[in-house]
Amino acid sequence: MTVVLIRTENERDYDQVYKVNYAAFGNREDEAKLVERIRATPYFVPQLSLVAELDGEIVGHLLLSRAEIVNGTECHEVIVLAPIAVKPAHQKHGIGRQLIQEGLERCRQLGYYVVLLIGHPSYYPKFGFKPARPLGLELKQFEVPDDVFMVCELKDNELLHIQGELIYPVAFFG
Repeated sequence: MTVVLIRTENERDYDQVYKVNYAAFGNREDEAKLVERIRATPYFVPQLSLVAELDGEIVGHLLLSRAEIVNGTECHEVIVLAPIAVKPAHQKHGIGRQLIQEGLERCRQLGYYVVLLIGHPSYYPKFGFKPARPLGLELKQFEVPDDVFMVCELKDNELLHIQGELIYPVAFFG
């Protein structure tokens, strides 16, 4: 596992973060533009935008931001993980794992105990993620299979009183 410095992103990092997301997602800018749109909203939590730095170069980025679970008139603030990116030359060296572990720990410290994502069903369970629909959570904004819509409870029994539909902020639909 490559040991990198995981730290909070700052404005000086924006250009490198754009390039990391661009490269990690096959030289397309969708995810890089998503990061820019989220930063411009009240759903952005600066302490949850993390970079992985190796020898002064940013080689990875993770963004966790606020969203809501809505059930009738009830609304619960939660966190969504998207995107996570590691430069292709540095993938499969544990950098993504380090970013996710630090990100989840920061969520705990900030009092966010429910994190949701759409992601690979064999990768995220090692961090505590499990399918969300069997736990009373729904996603209608995107059509995704049950096994890729996942949730991680960062505090025991937190989902006992949170059910409903995950609503991604409008920034996700740029």
